[in-house]
Amino acid sequence: MSEDDYCLIASARPPRAEGPPYAECVLCREPTEYPESYKGITLCPVCEWQEAQRTACSG
Repeated sequence: MSEDDYCLIASARPPRAEGPPYAECVLCREPTEYPESYKGITLCPVCEWQEAQRTACSG
């Protein structure tokens, strides 16, 4: 069995921006790697990593 068989949470990532302007992180307001025009929740790399750690499936 693969690790994906245990995790039921699937996350859709926004497209990466080619350059500025960047969207703000919804948690810390720092620039993200995503375009400003993206509609939805965007997180900076630090908050994205912290959120992944917080919501990781443990088995």
